[in-house]
Amino acid sequence: MKRLISLLMLAMLVLAACGNGEYETIAIEEVAAKQEAGYMVLDVREPYEYEEAHIIGAENKPLSTLREEEFSGLSKDQPYVIICQSGNRSKEASAILQDAGYELVNVSEGMSSWEGEVE
Repeated sequence: MKRLISLLMLAMLVLAACGNGEYETIAIEEVAAKQEAGYMVLDVREPYEYEEAHIIGAENKPLSTLREEEFSGLSKDQPYVIICQSGNRSKEASAILQDAGYELVNVSEGMSSWEGEVE
């Protein structure tokens, strides 16, 4: 019985140390509030999509480069709001960035739902 309790306690410690591996997901209406709180919008669409229109002040870091673990220009001291066109690529990008130690929130929708100003 003691051995079982010890194994259960060890398993709980290991799971707690690993974390849940999840990131926060927000609605697109929350992006402006996150920007005001100091988050940088990171648009993970391809450059031609970003150039067509993007949230004012957003930086572009395509998912294709994040898949290659190319994180140049990003700072682990900067929290990010991750957005794409429809919400699919941002999920993958958020998982990659979280695994690499970045602080972020994912946007459940994408630029196709954005009603704010663009540049």
